[in-house]
Amino acid sequence: MSELSYMDKLLDGGEVKWMALGKALVRTKGTNITAGRMKELHKDHAPLKIFAGGKTVAFVDFKDIPEKNINREPSIIVKSRGVVEFEYYTDPFSHKNEMWSYHSKNNNINIKYVYYYLKTKELYFQGLASRMQMPQIATPDTDKFQIPIPPLNIQAEIVRILDTFTELTAELTAELTAELVARRKQYAYYRDQLLTFKEGKVEWKSLNEVCSSISAGGDLPEAFIKGQTDPTDEFPYPIFANATGDKGLYGFTDKYKIESDAVTISARGAKVGYHTVREGKFTPIIRLITLVPNKNIISTRYLNYILDMTPIAGTKGGIPQLTVPTVKKISIPVPLLAEQERIVTILDKFDALTTSLTEGLPREITLRQQQYEHYRELLLSFPKTEVADHD
Repeated sequence: MSELSYMDKLLDGGEVKWMALGKALVRTKGTNITAGRMKELHKDHAPLKIFAGGKTVAFVDFKDIPEKNINREPSIIVKSRGVVEFEYYTDPFSHKNEMWSYHSKNNNINIKYVYYYLKTKELYFQGLASRMQMPQIATPDTDKFQIPIPPLNIQAEIVRILDTFTELTAELTAELTAELVARRKQYAYYRDQLLTFKEGKVEWKSLNEVCSSISAGGDLPEAFIKGQTDPTDEFPYPIFANATGDKGLYGFTDKYKIESDAVTISARGAKVGYHTVREGKFTPIIRLITLVPNKNIISTRYLNYILDMTPIAGTKGGIPQLTVPTVKKISIPVPLLAEQERIVTILDKFDALTTSLTEGLPREITLRQQQYEHYRELLLSFPKTEVADHD
């Protein structure tokens, strides 16, 4: 079924009128308040919400804002600067005076229907805003914007469908997030059990005793490429920097400093102590410490797992940082290699499951959001049969 035939079926012969937004709805002003004043007045759980740009909000008492600046109608709030977007809100509110909002006094217009329609046009308004040095739109941009007004029952049906999709998407997100949290707790429990050893049952050694080398990263190599995610024939060896996860990949070079898999530890900044396994030949650069395990004593993956259970603290005061001498002194439990491999096999399975959920969660949410946006576009794509009134 085509989109047009679907809309024709939904309308069932009903007439769609086009109106300028400023004529269809009532525009309201905000209140004269600064971000600093919002912060001063904010009280958790206060009844009146004040909107500023982006996600900035404050909750204040009714007495803190002039009554004439308080909006008590379900409204569409126009965030007109920075990231231009629309927000629907039903409780009493106000907003900074460079923003504006709309509510309906027309019994033939469902305000939430108009909100859903405007959400499909956010890219259009963001395009208008991008023409300015500071991205922003003005009231005529929205006042003169033409919106379709189908019969009220059709508006209500569209709102019902889109509300349902919104609720289903929220429920799915909550379910997937809860599952991920549960799996992480389960993983942490088994990790703690497997890596907690009774006193006298295992030998403790310093990292210096179990590693072939512990070294700080150096300067960038003379020849390298930056910003690529894949190696080339000319530059096959990855360069790793002080960052977490895949973000630690800085680029590629034609030579390597570490010739076997190892564990790297971030040595400076907010992520100090973050550690991960780096496989194959690579080059570490400054602010990254590399531990090459002695494979006759300790496996690389066991070393990485046991560091999860080991306090790794940077220097106090200023920017936190680690030094090679400090890392060398860290003591860890070292069971026999066979026991290490048993532990690693179990934890790898849990880690793979948790990683799969972690990666799958945003992917699944994105797919649901795309599905929701598809149906929203389907429901709100009206054939424009009348000449738009731009007065």
